[in-house]
Amino acid sequence: MKGRGLFMEPNETISVEVIYIEPNSENSLKLDLVKGSNIEQAIKTSGLLDCFPEIDLSVNKVGIFSKIQTLDTILQSGDRVEIYRPLLADPKEARRQRAKKK
Repeated sequence: MKGRGLFMEPNETISVEVIYIEPNSENSLKLDLVKGSNIEQAIKTSGLLDCFPEIDLSVNKVGIFSKIQTLDTILQSGDRVEIYRPLLADPKEARRQRAKKK
């Protein structure tokens, strides 16, 4: 049976996008991967880890369409894998500071 469970054709592929946004640029790559690939495999295949050594998959959170996921999450065709940068400031504290200034 084609595309069901463990009996997938070895050449079935999915198309995904891997994105990493820096303060002044957006880095986006479209990839074709083997069906059953996970987030970590997509990121490694994208080459972004070589281009941006500050990305540490043990530290940086990842997600699909703004929803946090784990590195072993299996991808579906059309998914947008996002690599999130660590926050520079706590959003709640920044809001408090802005409120104090007003």
